[in-house]
Amino acid sequence: MVYVIELVGFDGDDTLWHSEGYYQEAHAEFEQIVGRYVDLGNLRLHDRLLATERRNIKLFGYGAKGMTLSLLEAAIEITGSRISAADLHRIIGIGKHVMSHPVKLLPGIREAIEAVAARYKIVLITKGDLFHQEQKVESSGLADLFHRIEIVSEKDERAYRRVLGEFGIDAGCFAMVGNSLRSDIAPVVALGGWGVYMPYHVTWAHEADTDFAASSPRVVQVQGADGIAEAVSELGLRTAA
Repeated sequence: MVYVIELVGFDGDDTLWHSEGYYQEAHAEFEQIVGRYVDLGNLRLHDRLLATERRNIKLFGYGAKGMTLSLLEAAIEITGSRISAADLHRIIGIGKHVMSHPVKLLPGIREAIEAVAARYKIVLITKGDLFHQEQKVESSGLADLFHRIEIVSEKDERAYRRVLGEFGIDAGCFAMVGNSLRSDIAPVVALGGWGVYMPYHVTWAHEADTDFAASSPRVVQVQGADGIAEAVSELGLRTAA
């Protein structure tokens, strides 16, 4: 069966707009707070915090709210409940700051989306807290470019299969653009689709935890937004081949 790319999906965080840097700043401020109570050098703090966040994903989901609750839990556990109410309040403030950060688009991303939209139907597929993601989409000024916007709790084969089913499109006719091999590329390729991988300069350890290789023949890697349209065209040629 010969496939033709009909639908292109775009990730949101760290593909269209900057995001992970704000979370990294939040973790750094968290370390400063907790460091007043314990010796961080002996704690393996990054590993313990990541373990807490991973454990809580199924309960709290992704995003700033889940991160904040995990920071509070980790702070209480790490300090043996010695952390003050004032410092717990500071941690809540860290989460609020992440929730309210400005939406800054990656260089050239609007032009890249417009170029792809001139040839294909496009859909925004982003995961995280519904309220926060809706806020980001609205603030980005990009919503009018997409045929549809999907905010999902998890990006896995099931989620992509549902989206493709609602469009009535086979996975072989779908390409996904994103910065995460784990969430944006691997599940789509597993379904028989295609990927444009655009790495971001910093990646959350949870998203980096994958054995999927970017060298897959179903993936084209680009270094910036200006390479996206050409990469999608290249995938179109590969589907025909």
